[in-house]
Amino acid sequence: FSFRYSNGFLEGINNKSKVMKRNAYGFRSFKHFKAKILLNDLYKEIGIHLG
Repeated sequence: FSFRYSNGFLEGINNKSKVMKRNAYGFRSFKHFKAKILLNDLYKEIGIHLG
């Protein structure tokens, strides 16, 4: 690999959102689904290490 960067963090967020989407059948509105996703990812720490 040429670079030390990875998109693994974002892929993890996307995967978790897709799992929640599969489990969201039965939610009454998109607003509730969106709120669940935002609350779930609210406290994620993004660690950026350069060098």
